[in-house]
Amino acid sequence: MEKIDIIKGFSQLGKLMLAIGSKSEWKDFSIGVTQEEFDALNDLVVRQKHFNAWFTEENVRNAINALGLTLTEDQLTFWQKEYTYTKHPKRVGIIMAGNIPLVGFHDFLCVLLSGNTAVCKLSSDDKTLLPAFANQLIQFVPELKERIEFHTGRIGSIEAIIATGSDNSMRYFEEYFGKYPHIFRSGRTSLAVLNGDESQEELEQLGHDIFDYFGLGCRNVSHLLLPEGFLLDRIFEGIFQYGSVINHHKYANNYEYNRAVFMLNLVPVFDNNFVILREHPDLFSPLGVVHYQYYKNQEERSALLEKLADKIQAIVGKYFIPFGKAQCPMLNEYADGVDTMVFLNSLN
Repeated sequence: MEKIDIIKGFSQLGKLMLAIGSKSEWKDFSIGVTQEEFDALNDLVVRQKHFNAWFTEENVRNAINALGLTLTEDQLTFWQKEYTYTKHPKRVGIIMAGNIPLVGFHDFLCVLLSGNTAVCKLSSDDKTLLPAFANQLIQFVPELKERIEFHTGRIGSIEAIIATGSDNSMRYFEEYFGKYPHIFRSGRTSLAVLNGDESQEELEQLGHDIFDYFGLGCRNVSHLLLPEGFLLDRIFEGIFQYGSVINHHKYANNYEYNRAVFMLNLVPVFDNNFVILREHPDLFSPLGVVHYQYYKNQEERSALLEKLADKIQAIVGKYFIPFGKAQCPMLNEYADGVDTMVFLNSLN
């Protein structure tokens, strides 16, 4: 099995993901599966909310579609041209988070494209989607059956590991897996930098960066850097169309709780009945809350970004990631800025 075989397999999977993500009808076998298999995947997508209430059908399809857009043969080939493919596979453990659908897919992709074996520890919050798509991938590239394992308990023997979790998880990672070559990822979040001359359309797109997946992803914007004098009403006008998030009971519970805490403690905030804007320097904000702070000039803004760099996953803005694209990373946009493929290539 050569790397090109795996690339072709993932590109075929990408076609299937685009069809599932866009809620298309099955037309023919060109997407690589029968109508029965296609219907089974669609049914699994719809049923995700029963396994994890945050995984609404819309959010699951959005995640699948975003991945499908990157899994073309051209993009995969261009991305992989600078990396090597081992003929001596190592067992690489992947401890996956479960905050948003298929959040561990990129690590899964990297391990297989580096020629190694993916030993996946699934999150209890997201334990059915990746195995289902992996089963389809194996139909496209049968040799991968020996290179893919899924576990919900202990992951068994490994030779390296990629682990993603909270800051508290880091102690666990270090204790149990520190002896292996590793990438350990702790909590990060994302921010938006506004200049003050953003269009209404750009502020509407900012709503995607804040509310996609209810704000649960590390690439969701939880903090705004605003030029002095910026009118907060412009933010509320831009994100007005996302007000339906309050209809989700888990989001509403978080929003109501935080609003009550702020009211009881007389904390000054701005509230539009589905999200709270609070002036605060902390990059991380509670669910249903977005922090903001003002900067005086470009120098102060740059200093703030440098100060926060080790906790930032993505920066959205006119000269950064385009508004609305925070949750659509390219194949070479690695979590925490650590090149996963370089790490995997170093194992051999």
